[in-house]
Amino acid sequence: MQDEYRTVTHSGVHETEVNRSRFICALAPAATEQEAQDFLAAVRKEHADATHNCWAYVIGADAAIQKASDDGEPGGTAGVPMLQMLLRRDMRYVVAVVTRYYGGVKLGAGGLIRAYGGAVGEALDTLGTITRRRFRLATVTVDHQRAGKVENDLRSTGREVRDVRYAEEVTIEIGLPDADVDAFRAWLADVTAGAAGFELGGEAYGDA
Repeated sequence: MQDEYRTVTHSGVHETEVNRSRFICALAPAATEQEAQDFLAAVRKEHADATHNCWAYVIGADAAIQKASDDGEPGGTAGVPMLQMLLRRDMRYVVAVVTRYYGGVKLGAGGLIRAYGGAVGEALDTLGTITRRRFRLATVTVDHQRAGKVENDLRSTGREVRDVRYAEEVTIEIGLPDADVDAFRAWLADVTAGAAGFELGGEAYGDA
C-alpha cells in the first residue's frame, strides 16, 4: 500500500485564458469512481454550451483507477496531460474537469497539452492540497481512574484520537504510524503501570 498520497479537501474552480480560449478547471474530491462520474455529469450540465469538457480522475490510494477523456480534442492533448499532472502531484481520490470555451485561435497539439495540464496544475496550486498518511488503527482500554490522563497525554503528544467511549472501561481509538507501534506499546505500559489494554486493528489513511 502507498504510505501517503495527496488530495483536495473541497471542490473548487480556477479559470485561465490561453490565446482567447477560456479554460475552466473544476476539481473535487471523489471517494469512488461513481462520485467522480457524478461530478463530471454536473459540470457537463453546467457547461453544456462549452466547446469541450475534458476530464481525468484518479481513484484509490495506489491509483488503481485512472481514466481520462479528450472530449473531442485531438487524441492525447487534453485528458492525458490532465491525468499526468494529477499523478505527478501524487493526487488520489480526485476528479478534474477542464471546460474549454474556444476563443478562435488554434493552439496546436503542444499548446493544448500545456493548456490542459497547466489548468489542472494551477487549480491545484490555487485550491490547495492535503497529504493523507497511512496508519494503523489501534484501541486502548483503560480504567476510568487513568483515562483522563491517558487521553490528555495522547492529545498533547500529537496522537490522533479518533474516538473515546465510556462503559465499564474507557475505550480510546487512535491512529498510529506503523513505525511507532512498538514504542507506543512501551509508552502505554509505562504510563499506566501495565494496566491498559492495547489492540491493533486495520489500516486507514488520515491527515498527515
